[in-house]
Amino acid sequence: MEEFTGCNLDYFPENILIDVLSYLSVRELVRAGRVCKRWKRLVKDQKLWRSVDLTAWKGVTSRILWLLLRQYLGCGLRCLRLRGLLLSARGGVFLSESWLKALSTKCPRLTKLYLLHADLRGLPSCRVLPRSLRVLELCGCELPRDFFNQTLPDPQERAESTSSAQQQRSGHEGKGPGSTSGIAIERLVLNNMPSFTDQHLKSLTSWEKLSRLELRDAFRVTASGLRTCAAKDDLSGVRGLSRLKFLEIGHTGRQGYQLQMASLGLGTGWVGLEELSLGGKEVGPGLLSARRLKDLKRLCLWACTLGELQIVRSCKMLRGLRQLEFLDVIFQPRLRLPAAEGEGSGDGREEQQESDAAAGADSSNSDENKAPDVSDPIPSLRRSLAAQLPSCTLLFTNCSVQINPFDEVSNIVYM
Repeated sequence: MEEFTGCNLDYFPENILIDVLSYLSVRELVRAGRVCKRWKRLVKDQKLWRSVDLTAWKGVTSRILWLLLRQYLGCGLRCLRLRGLLLSARGGVFLSESWLKALSTKCPRLTKLYLLHADLRGLPSCRVLPRSLRVLELCGCELPRDFFNQTLPDPQERAESTSSAQQQRSGHEGKGPGSTSGIAIERLVLNNMPSFTDQHLKSLTSWEKLSRLELRDAFRVTASGLRTCAAKDDLSGVRGLSRLKFLEIGHTGRQGYQLQMASLGLGTGWVGLEELSLGGKEVGPGLLSARRLKDLKRLCLWACTLGELQIVRSCKMLRGLRQLEFLDVIFQPRLRLPAAEGEGSGDGREEQQESDAAAGADSSNSDENKAPDVSDPIPSLRRSLAAQLPSCTLLFTNCSVQINPFDEVSNIVYM
């Protein structure tokens, strides 16, 4: 027992100590580096700086960013999350062009950058971001007018291109991994970005590597702007966002913003779009326009209220659909009300016949006097979609059933 009481952290090997330090936050790591020389050396190990999250550190300033970059951040950095000063009383410049260039030089393997409440209006364009980025996420940030424009001249790139002019004439490849401008971002996520407009969306058509675009609460994007950027066949070939494979449009209905129904722009028929995600108030108009997406293979509907007949009618044209996912969806089953005497019930019977034909119901199950099972619309929806889309897989996650529009949502949840 005396041997164990005399042990301390100095007896542990360095790999175990690094694993223990990995549970600390960035601020706690910096403090731990002040304990002794050994801990200072261990804290600077690049295994601890692969994914850096500074969003919880509210006191981060530009001075602290320079300190972290010079002493800790290095070639091991893969993911970086930052919180700006947009909603802070301190204000001031947070991200500078010189710091971003130094980050690109010292961290050549940085592939993901997440910015929260950052004011980017002091930056000339997105070309000052590290060229190794593959994923860029912006949440609640302010953007300048030409932030996503790649046609703006870059003095540093112009000097480098001039020095390597002879190599370019001989047919060698350029220095950038993607286009000549060096933008190789494949996934762009814009969440709660009121400053993102149709002009910014049009600038993304020059991003040659962009394959995933997620627009969440982008209130100023209109249907006409989405139609302008649609990838469609032209006399000169496919133009627009031709390399886009995944598109997400979601609107949660915040107060103070007018709904633009941007998903109506999908009616242009985006060429090459394979995955589509619709959420909130964009689901209704999106389902009306998604019929023209011939290459669509995966459809995700989330955070909305849908009727069974609405889903059946909207998805019957998507013959190439392979996966249909419902996430946090409230289903409204089709209710069969008895017709009153002297009143025509032709409309209700036509909807019933159309639904039964889609589900492949036989004559024995098409009795109009038979009361429907409204307690669970999922089996009937499965049968209808299985008849229309035999190769499609249905996924239900955290979905509920609304028995009556005037009643509360039932507790039936499908995981």
